[in-house]
Amino acid sequence: MIVVDTNVISYLLLPTPHTANAERLFQADPDWAAPVLWRSEMRNVLALYLRKGLLRLDQAIRLQSRAEDLLHGNEYQVPSTAVLTLAQQSGCSAYDCEFVALAQDLEIPLITADKSLLSAFPEHARPLAGFGVFGGQSKNI
Repeated sequence: MIVVDTNVISYLLLPTPHTANAERLFQADPDWAAPVLWRSEMRNVLALYLRKGLLRLDQAIRLQSRAEDLLHGNEYQVPSTAVLTLAQQSGCSAYDCEFVALAQDLEIPLITADKSLLSAFPEHARPLAGFGVFGGQSKNI
């Protein structure tokens, strides 16, 4: 099991330059975990795609459902004290620190492409790019 941030989840489901790495990661370890916050962040990503005309509403709804299926049973509440402490120590957003707090709590790595998290939390955050390119089937829309 690994913790993934919302960007990694979106990279798996939406065509991006990072999609191949997200697919490779999913093949290597499909047991992904995230704080409950990921749902709202993913909806925000999809809303951006809707505003830019890159997705239709039915596609966005389907992608959110697929993402929720992917994380089903592996969504966690994180303690506010841990999140705020990490945010204060690192200067990272509380949103981002939720993922770090979960990785710490579960004692598993956080996989991210977020350079701020990788820099601030090298003991917990691992780069998505480190998983290389996977040439399998795309999980895009």
